Amino acid sequence: QVQLVESGGDSVQAGGSLTLSCVTSGVTDRSYSMGWFRQAPGKDREGVASIDSRGRLIYADSVSGRFAISRDNAKNTLLLQMNALRPEDTAMYYCVAGDSLQIGLLLPSAPSLFTPELWDYWGQGTQVTVSS
Repeated sequence: QVQLVESGGDSVQAGGSLTLSCVTSGVTDRSYSMGWFRQAPGKDREGVASIDSRGRLIYADSVSGRFAISRDNAKNTLLLQMNALRPEDTAMYYCVAGDSLQIGLLLPSAPSLFTPELWDYWGQGTQVTVSS
């Protein structure tokens, strides 16, 4: 049973920084890809960043250069360091995980890696609010 529990969401001023954490359980080996999605009120879920089982990183254009994703397999933790936050970063942020092999098989027929249906496991979310 895979479980993902996020923390670290908060209210900050524009230009500030936050670090989101996701503690995982049930992800017993390194064959899982992991990532972060976000969803603002009235908008679709949006992929933010991902890291696969080989450590390859992918970022959405909207956060590239400002956000950094990392994972500590020994501590079963996924992090998202967010810098230079903007009001448009305001959203509920979700930690996600999926089998890397399965994602690789499905990816050619999906719009992008940040297609929500590619990711099997979702946390409950943590709220980030950025004020101007």
